[in-house]
Amino acid sequence: MTQLSVTNLLGIKHLNKDDIQLIFKTADHFKEVINRPIKKVPSLRDITIANLFFENSTRTKLSFELAEKRLSADIINFSAAKSSVKKGESLIDTVNNILSMKVDIIVMRHPNEGAGDFLSKHISAKIVNAGDGAHEHPTQALLDSYSIREKLGSVKGKKIVIVGDILHSRVALSNIYALQLLGAEVKLCGPTTLMPKYITKLGVGYENNLRKALEWCDVANVLRVQHERMDIKYFPSIREYTQLFGINKELLNSLNKEIVIMHPGPINRGVELTSDVADSKQAIILNQVENGVAIRMAVIYLLAQQIKR
Repeated sequence: MTQLSVTNLLGIKHLNKDDIQLIFKTADHFKEVINRPIKKVPSLRDITIANLFFENSTRTKLSFELAEKRLSADIINFSAAKSSVKKGESLIDTVNNILSMKVDIIVMRHPNEGAGDFLSKHISAKIVNAGDGAHEHPTQALLDSYSIREKLGSVKGKKIVIVGDILHSRVALSNIYALQLLGAEVKLCGPTTLMPKYITKLGVGYENNLRKALEWCDVANVLRVQHERMDIKYFPSIREYTQLFGINKELLNSLNKEIVIMHPGPINRGVELTSDVADSKQAIILNQVENGVAIRMAVIYLLAQQIKR
Protein backbone atom coordinates (compact mmCIF):
# COMPACT_ATOMS: atom_id res chain seq x y z
CA MET A 1 0.00 0.00 0.00
CA THR A 2 1.49 3.33 -1.08
CA GLN A 3 -1.48 5.64 -0.58
CA LEU A 4 -3.88 6.42 2.25
CA SER A 5 -7.43 5.13 1.89
CA VAL A 6 -8.74 8.55 3.06
CA THR A 7 -8.49 11.98 1.44
CA ASN A 8 -8.46 13.89 4.76
CA LEU A 9 -7.30 12.98 8.27
CA LEU A 10 -10.45 13.77 10.24
CA GLY A 11 -10.23 11.00 12.85
CA ILE A 12 -8.69 7.60 13.56
CA LYS A 13 -12.14 6.02 13.17
CA HIS A 14 -11.87 6.66 9.41
CA LEU A 15 -8.51 4.85 9.07
CA ASN A 16 -7.71 1.18 8.66
CA LYS A 17 -4.70 -0.76 9.92
CA ASP A 18 -2.87 -0.45 6.57
CA ASP A 19 -3.23 3.35 6.72
CA ILE A 20 -1.59 3.44 10.14
CA GLN A 21 1.23 1.12 9.05
CA LEU A 22 1.86 3.33 6.00
CA ILE A 23 1.98 6.45 8.20
CA PHE A 24 4.43 4.70 10.58
CA LYS A 25 6.65 3.53 7.71
CA THR A 26 6.73 7.07 6.28
CA ALA A 27 7.40 8.51 9.76
CA ASP A 28 10.38 6.11 10.14
CA HIS A 29 11.90 7.74 7.06
CA PHE A 30 11.22 11.28 8.29
CA LYS A 31 12.54 10.50 11.76
CA GLU A 32 15.85 9.66 10.12
CA VAL A 33 15.65 12.98 8.21
CA ILE A 34 15.06 15.14 11.30
CA ASN A 35 18.07 13.60 13.02
CA ARG A 36 20.42 14.59 10.19
CA PRO A 37 22.60 17.75 10.38
CA ILE A 38 20.41 19.23 7.59
CA LYS A 39 16.87 18.51 8.79
CA LYS A 40 14.98 19.61 5.70
CA VAL A 41 13.73 17.93 2.52
CA PRO A 42 12.21 19.67 -0.54
CA SER A 43 9.24 17.23 -0.72
CA LEU A 44 6.46 19.86 -0.47
CA ARG A 45 8.18 22.87 -2.00
CA ASP A 46 5.12 23.65 -4.15
CA ILE A 47 2.49 23.07 -1.41
CA THR A 48 0.85 25.79 0.71
CA ILE A 49 -0.51 24.86 4.14
CA ALA A 50 -2.76 26.98 6.37
CA ASN A 51 -2.72 26.33 10.12
CA LEU A 52 -6.15 27.37 11.41
CA PHE A 53 -6.30 27.36 15.20
CA PHE A 54 -9.67 28.46 16.56
CA GLU A 55 -8.57 27.30 20.01
CA ASN A 56 -5.34 27.90 21.93
CA SER A 57 -2.51 25.46 21.32
CA THR A 58 1.22 25.49 21.94
CA ARG A 59 2.66 21.99 21.47
CA THR A 60 0.43 20.81 18.59
CA LYS A 61 0.72 24.09 16.68
CA LEU A 62 4.52 24.21 17.02
CA SER A 63 4.81 20.54 16.05
CA PHE A 64 2.74 21.00 12.87
CA GLU A 65 4.63 24.18 11.93
CA LEU A 66 7.98 22.46 12.36
CA ALA A 67 6.79 19.41 10.37
CA GLU A 68 5.65 21.69 7.52
CA LYS A 69 8.92 23.64 7.50
CA ARG A 70 10.96 20.42 7.50
CA LEU A 71 9.04 19.46 4.31
CA SER A 72 9.72 22.93 2.75
CA ALA A 73 6.02 23.84 2.47
CA ASP A 74 4.79 27.45 2.41
CA ILE A 75 2.86 28.23 5.59
CA ILE A 76 0.03 30.58 6.58
CA ASN A 77 -0.72 30.82 10.31
CA PHE A 78 -4.20 31.85 11.42
CA SER A 79 -5.27 32.57 14.99
CA ALA A 80 -9.00 33.00 15.66
CA ALA A 81 -8.32 35.37 18.57
CA LYS A 82 -7.00 37.99 16.11
CA SER A 83 -9.35 37.30 13.22
CA SER A 84 -12.70 38.27 11.70
CA VAL A 85 -14.25 35.24 13.45
CA LYS A 86 -14.43 37.57 16.45
CA LYS A 87 -16.54 39.88 14.28
CA GLY A 88 -19.03 37.12 13.48
CA GLU A 89 -17.63 35.68 10.25
CA SER A 90 -18.69 32.08 9.60
CA LEU A 91 -16.25 29.16 9.47
CA ILE A 92 -16.90 28.55 5.75
CA ASP A 93 -16.39 32.24 4.87
CA THR A 94 -13.16 32.35 6.87
CA VAL A 95 -11.83 29.21 5.19
CA ASN A 96 -12.93 30.23 1.69
CA ASN A 97 -11.10 33.53 2.08
CA ILE A 98 -7.95 31.60 2.99
CA LEU A 99 -8.48 29.11 0.14
CA SER A 100 -8.69 31.98 -2.35
CA MET A 101 -4.98 32.46 -1.57
CA LYS A 102 -4.45 29.02 -3.22
CA VAL A 103 -4.01 26.91 -0.09
CA ASP A 104 -3.66 23.14 -0.61
CA ILE A 105 -3.88 21.72 2.93
CA ILE A 106 -5.63 23.00 6.06
CA VAL A 107 -4.57 21.95 9.55
CA MET A 108 -7.42 22.89 11.87
CA ARG A 109 -8.11 22.90 15.58
CA HIS A 110 -11.65 23.87 16.51
CA PRO A 111 -13.66 23.86 19.76
CA ASN A 112 -16.68 22.25 18.06
CA GLU A 113 -16.81 18.49 17.49
CA GLY A 114 -17.13 17.55 13.83
CA ALA A 115 -15.88 20.93 12.51
CA GLY A 116 -13.42 19.18 10.19
CA ASP A 117 -16.08 16.77 8.89
CA PHE A 118 -18.41 19.70 8.22
CA LEU A 119 -15.72 21.65 6.40
CA SER A 120 -14.63 18.67 4.28
CA LYS A 121 -18.08 18.64 2.64
CA HIS A 122 -17.70 22.24 1.47
CA ILE A 123 -14.08 22.66 0.36
CA SER A 124 -11.64 20.81 -1.88
CA ALA A 125 -8.44 21.39 0.16
CA LYS A 126 -7.09 18.51 2.26
CA ILE A 127 -7.96 18.75 5.95
CA VAL A 128 -5.97 17.52 8.94
CA ASN A 129 -7.89 17.56 12.22
CA ALA A 130 -5.60 18.96 14.94
CA GLY A 131 -8.31 18.44 17.57
CA ASP A 132 -12.06 19.07 17.48
CA GLY A 133 -13.60 19.73 20.88
CA ALA A 134 -13.59 16.63 23.09
CA HIS A 135 -13.97 14.41 20.03
CA GLU A 136 -10.73 13.34 18.26
CA HIS A 137 -7.05 14.28 17.99
CA PRO A 138 -5.79 11.78 15.40
CA THR A 139 -2.14 12.83 15.07
CA GLN A 140 -1.69 12.63 18.86
CA ALA A 141 -3.01 9.05 18.87
CA LEU A 142 -0.74 8.15 15.95
CA LEU A 143 2.35 9.54 17.65
CA ASP A 144 1.39 7.79 20.91
CA SER A 145 1.05 4.39 19.20
CA TYR A 146 4.23 5.06 17.20
CA SER A 147 6.09 5.84 20.46
CA ILE A 148 4.84 2.58 22.05
CA ARG A 149 5.98 0.65 18.95
CA GLU A 150 9.40 2.33 19.14
CA LYS A 151 9.81 1.61 22.87
CA LEU A 152 8.34 -1.92 23.06
CA GLY A 153 8.86 -3.17 19.49
CA SER A 154 5.15 -3.59 18.77
CA VAL A 155 1.72 -2.36 19.85
CA LYS A 156 0.02 -5.71 19.24
CA GLY A 157 -0.71 -7.65 22.43
CA LYS A 158 0.37 -4.81 24.72
CA LYS A 159 -1.78 -3.71 27.65
CA ILE A 160 -2.37 0.04 27.76
CA VAL A 161 -4.18 1.92 30.50
CA ILE A 162 -5.37 5.48 29.87
CA VAL A 163 -5.57 7.31 33.21
CA GLY A 164 -7.45 10.50 34.03
CA ASP A 165 -10.06 12.77 32.51
CA ILE A 166 -11.50 10.60 29.73
CA LEU A 167 -14.77 12.56 29.50
CA HIS A 168 -13.21 15.80 28.24
CA SER A 169 -10.33 14.23 26.31
CA ARG A 170 -10.04 14.07 22.52
CA VAL A 171 -6.75 12.21 23.02
CA ALA A 172 -8.44 9.27 24.80
CA LEU A 173 -10.98 8.49 22.06
CA SER A 174 -8.42 8.66 19.24
CA ASN A 175 -6.01 6.52 21.28
CA ILE A 176 -8.68 3.86 21.91
CA TYR A 177 -9.40 3.61 18.16
CA ALA A 178 -5.70 3.47 17.18
CA LEU A 179 -4.58 1.03 19.88
CA GLN A 180 -7.42 -1.38 19.18
CA LEU A 181 -6.76 -1.24 15.41
CA LEU A 182 -3.15 -2.21 16.14
CA GLY A 183 -4.14 -5.11 18.42
CA ALA A 184 -3.56 -3.68 21.90
CA GLU A 185 -5.80 -4.26 24.93
CA VAL A 186 -7.08 -1.02 26.47
CA LYS A 187 -8.36 -0.17 29.94
CA LEU A 188 -9.43 3.17 31.38
CA CYS A 189 -8.79 4.37 34.92
CA GLY A 190 -10.12 7.49 36.62
CA PRO A 191 -13.08 8.86 38.58
CA THR A 192 -16.41 7.41 37.37
CA THR A 193 -17.65 11.00 36.97
CA LEU A 194 -14.98 11.50 34.28
CA MET A 195 -15.92 8.41 32.25
CA PRO A 196 -18.28 8.91 29.26
CA LYS A 197 -21.41 6.73 29.31
CA TYR A 198 -20.73 5.34 25.79
CA ILE A 199 -17.26 4.05 26.69
CA THR A 200 -18.27 0.42 27.37
CA LYS A 201 -19.53 0.16 23.77
CA LEU A 202 -15.95 0.65 22.55
CA GLY A 203 -14.78 -2.66 23.99
CA VAL A 204 -12.44 -1.21 26.63
CA GLY A 205 -12.18 -2.23 30.27
CA TYR A 206 -12.54 0.05 33.30
CA GLU A 207 -10.60 -0.09 36.56
CA ASN A 208 -11.17 2.49 39.29
CA ASN A 209 -8.21 1.34 41.40
CA LEU A 210 -5.02 2.95 40.09
CA ARG A 211 -2.65 0.41 41.65
CA LYS A 212 -4.54 -2.52 40.06
CA ALA A 213 -4.55 -0.72 36.70
CA LEU A 214 -0.78 -0.15 36.84
CA GLU A 215 -0.11 -3.75 37.89
CA TRP A 216 -2.10 -4.89 34.83
CA CYS A 217 -0.58 -2.63 32.17
CA ASP A 218 2.62 -2.38 30.12
CA VAL A 219 2.05 1.31 29.40
CA ALA A 220 0.21 4.05 31.31
CA ASN A 221 -0.87 7.01 29.16
CA VAL A 222 -1.70 9.71 31.71
CA LEU A 223 -4.04 12.59 30.85
CA ARG A 224 -4.44 15.88 32.67
CA VAL A 225 -7.69 17.07 34.22
CA GLN A 226 -9.13 19.56 31.72
CA HIS A 227 -10.56 22.23 33.99
CA GLU A 228 -11.12 24.58 31.03
CA ARG A 229 -13.79 22.20 29.64
CA MET A 230 -15.61 21.73 32.95
CA ASP A 231 -18.75 23.67 33.80
CA ILE A 232 -19.47 21.71 37.01
CA LYS A 233 -17.39 20.00 39.72
CA TYR A 234 -16.59 16.39 38.81
CA PHE A 235 -14.67 15.49 41.99
CA PRO A 236 -14.30 17.04 45.48
CA SER A 237 -10.79 18.52 45.19
CA ILE A 238 -7.49 18.35 43.30
CA ARG A 239 -5.88 16.97 46.46
CA GLU A 240 -8.30 14.05 46.55
CA TYR A 241 -7.88 13.42 42.82
CA THR A 242 -4.09 13.29 43.25
CA GLN A 243 -4.35 10.90 46.21
CA LEU A 244 -6.52 8.48 44.19
CA PHE A 245 -5.25 8.87 40.62
CA GLY A 246 -1.89 10.68 40.79
CA ILE A 247 1.24 8.64 39.96
CA ASN A 248 4.33 9.12 42.13
CA LYS A 249 7.73 7.38 42.19
CA GLU A 250 6.91 5.49 45.37
CA LEU A 251 3.89 3.90 43.67
CA LEU A 252 5.88 3.05 40.52
CA ASN A 253 8.75 1.53 42.53
CA SER A 254 6.33 -0.65 44.50
CA LEU A 255 5.08 -2.41 41.34
CA ASN A 256 6.55 -5.81 40.52
CA LYS A 257 7.60 -4.63 37.03
CA GLU A 258 8.72 -1.54 35.16
CA ILE A 259 6.00 0.15 33.11
CA VAL A 260 6.24 2.89 30.48
CA ILE A 261 4.78 6.32 31.34
CA MET A 262 3.34 8.58 28.64
CA HIS A 263 1.65 11.99 28.70
CA PRO A 264 0.36 14.12 25.78
CA GLY A 265 1.12 17.38 27.66
CA PRO A 266 0.83 19.85 29.17
CA ILE A 267 1.63 18.11 32.46
CA ASN A 268 0.12 19.38 35.70
CA ARG A 269 3.14 18.42 37.79
CA GLY A 270 2.17 17.26 41.24
CA VAL A 271 -1.39 16.44 40.12
CA GLU A 272 -1.45 13.52 37.67
CA LEU A 273 2.34 12.96 37.74
CA THR A 274 5.02 13.99 40.21
CA SER A 275 8.17 15.54 38.73
CA ASP A 276 10.33 12.52 39.61
CA VAL A 277 7.98 10.35 37.50
CA ALA A 278 7.71 12.82 34.59
CA ASP A 279 11.51 13.12 34.45
CA SER A 280 12.30 9.43 35.08
CA LYS A 281 13.76 6.95 32.57
CA GLN A 282 10.39 5.17 32.51
CA ALA A 283 8.76 8.26 30.97
CA ILE A 284 8.90 8.63 27.17
CA ILE A 285 7.20 12.06 27.14
CA LEU A 286 10.01 13.84 25.25
CA ASN A 287 10.19 10.95 22.76
CA GLN A 288 6.50 11.55 22.08
CA VAL A 289 7.27 15.19 21.26
CA GLU A 290 10.05 14.22 18.83
CA ASN A 291 7.90 11.52 17.24
CA GLY A 292 5.06 14.03 16.85
CA VAL A 293 7.07 15.98 14.27
CA ALA A 294 7.88 12.81 12.25
CA ILE A 295 4.25 11.57 12.36
CA ARG A 296 2.88 14.97 11.28
CA MET A 297 5.44 15.14 8.46
CA ALA A 298 4.24 11.68 7.34
CA VAL A 299 0.53 12.60 7.44
CA ILE A 300 1.01 15.88 5.54
CA TYR A 301 3.32 14.26 2.99
CA LEU A 302 0.92 11.37 2.30
CA LEU A 303 -2.09 13.68 1.89
CA ALA A 304 -0.08 15.99 -0.38
CA GLN A 305 0.66 13.02 -2.70
CA GLN A 306 -3.06 12.96 -3.57
CA ILE A 307 -3.16 16.59 -4.71
CA LYS A 308 -3.57 16.80 -8.48
CA ARG A 309 -1.58 19.53 -10.13
